Amino acid sequence: MIFKENNRPIYLQIADRICYDIMSGTYNPDDRMPSVREYAASVEVNANTVMRSYEYLSARDIIYNRRGIGFFVSSDARNAIVRMRRDTFLNDDIIDFFKELKMLDIAHDELKSMYENYCNSQSQTEKQ
Repeated sequence: MIFKENNRPIYLQIADRICYDIMSGTYNPDDRMPSVREYAASVEVNANTVMRSYEYLSARDIIYNRRGIGFFVSSDARNAIVRMRRDTFLNDDIIDFFKELKMLDIAHDELKSMYENYCNSQSQTEKQ
């Protein structure tokens, strides 16, 4: 796994990757996650870092631990991920987004039009 050179801790980047894998169907509800050691070897990090990622996701009800068996994807993981990302976007990311819009003098009508075009193009792609 290639980690970004930013201020985001590696364990959170790993958690993001796991969330992406759940959302994309790589891991489905009640699927067993790779063991901490297996996952650590696959992304080439210390097992403690992966354990921290698993604990982070477990605290957010995205995965759960069956003692002695391993970690599994929660049945409501997709909804938990959407809620978590939505909260982060609305409480953190959107402020920076708005600042950028204002700095670049992008009018809300222009943004609205761009968003509508994007949604329409996605609808066309889904139909194909």
